[in-house]
Amino acid sequence: MRGNSTNQRPTIFIVDDDSAVRDALKLLLRSVGQAVETYASAQEFLDSYGMDRPGCLVLDIRMPGISGLELQQKLNEKHSILPIIFITGHGDVPMAVEAMQAGAVDFIQKPFRDQDLIDRINQALEKDSSNRAALGERNDIRRRLETLTPREHEVLELVVRGKANKVIAGDLKLSQRTVEIHRARVMEKMQASSLAHLVRMVLEVGQG
Repeated sequence: MRGNSTNQRPTIFIVDDDSAVRDALKLLLRSVGQAVETYASAQEFLDSYGMDRPGCLVLDIRMPGISGLELQQKLNEKHSILPIIFITGHGDVPMAVEAMQAGAVDFIQKPFRDQDLIDRINQALEKDSSNRAALGERNDIRRRLETLTPREHEVLELVVRGKANKVIAGDLKLSQRTVEIHRARVMEKMQASSLAHLVRMVLEVGQG
């Protein structure tokens, strides 16, 4: 049974055209308490997956129709941050290297030890959790930036460049007191604990 996009429990998504592999991996991962969904093709996964769902993708590199590498490319085009672990056969190392260069977190060659796969999946889940936390923080910063007035944006830009209030006042043709008021409002709206914190937030989202 498929979960919905509001379910924030991490899920292991298995995409493999071999039903025996899908069933074996599902049994293994459920035995260690993981939530698992299986898909027989890349297209089936694409049709079902919601981009906000956490977890990791365990993906066969060779499949009929859309290959594992092609699925990875499609997810990259959608700016997916879902970590991918490729399952490869003998002789697929060059393809696996290509997958790693395109952002896959790992690959594992058949035959593999169950514990090796479990360990790599746990590492991928930790990476996904930290990536989503960072993404959430960046989105929060962007939302705060959207609350600033045009004048506050101007002051913010100059503050981040390291300009003093007196210089900002001259640049914007304002009184120094007015700049101080705008600066205080920027700090409050951005929930910045210090100037360094404010600068870090702006750099985090590539503004300023």
